[in-house]
Amino acid sequence: MSFLPSAPASCDTAPRWRIGDAVVHRIDELTLPPETGPWLLPTATAGLVTQVPWLTPDFVDSRGTLRLAVHSFAVEIGGLRVLVDTGIGNGKSRSNPAWDNLDTPYLDRLAAAGFPPESVDLVILTHLHTDHVGWNTRLTGEGSWKPTFPHARYLVCRTEADYWSSADIDETRRQMLADSVDPVRESGQLHLIDVPEEGSDVAPGLRLLPTPGHTPGQVAVHLESVGQGAVITGDCIHHPVQMAHPDLCSSADVDPEQAAGSRRRLLARLAGSDTLLLGSHFAPPTAGYVRAEDDGDSYHLSPVPGEVPHSG
Repeated sequence: MSFLPSAPASCDTAPRWRIGDAVVHRIDELTLPPETGPWLLPTATAGLVTQVPWLTPDFVDSRGTLRLAVHSFAVEIGGLRVLVDTGIGNGKSRSNPAWDNLDTPYLDRLAAAGFPPESVDLVILTHLHTDHVGWNTRLTGEGSWKPTFPHARYLVCRTEADYWSSADIDETRRQMLADSVDPVRESGQLHLIDVPEEGSDVAPGLRLLPTPGHTPGQVAVHLESVGQGAVITGDCIHHPVQMAHPDLCSSADVDPEQAAGSRRRLLARLAGSDTLLLGSHFAPPTAGYVRAEDDGDSYHLSPVPGEVPHSG
């Protein structure tokens, strides 16, 4: 990858969605540079995406360039403060220039949404990729990486953790594990969860759903409160174009065929329901309802913009 450094996402107040009595806040870290799309989804060419009119202008620009972002979802549910994925992190040496040694106000945004690090009860990691685990830790004055959320349990699927502990990985991945995962394990805060085919409840109203393929143990996160629901995708769906073309896979998928199967099952499960889909890399408006197209083989997103609280 040879990307230009990306610009910080907007510092505006975090948008939020109400799911029954639960509230989901989007905590922005970065708007990814335009070079990301062709690397991540190489078959999502301008010619293909411009044939899907509903993608423009929110998710694709007028030239057919994919819009992608990095953010976390901070969830208030059942008296718990839960963070789903933790982005890239500040001050970390990364091979991708767009992610290297960042200096963003992510933690300020998180605190402004009502989630200072000390208040977070649970961190759910959909999978162990660099752009989903970075704020697991932050640098101390002594020059060591320590858990950012000192009172939180960090949850990851056991299959995912086992894979990365045994896989033949490159130095870049080793560095990510060393600065963003190992310190959490060493602190005793990393908890491995078995996620069977039917999913696994981890707290009232929170369920992990297996969506393997992008990585072996990737999960989506299902929220439920007072009869209403939402699903946070993880990287089962990187971009809404994969709803229109569910077989379109990422260059980073460990098992593309399995990834496409997981995506189809998730979309079929949500199609026509009132369960909100929240995309882990979707540009604003980020969320919406899944609706099936007439061909029965593809889907579209009916956007639901988040409420932005008035400051002051």
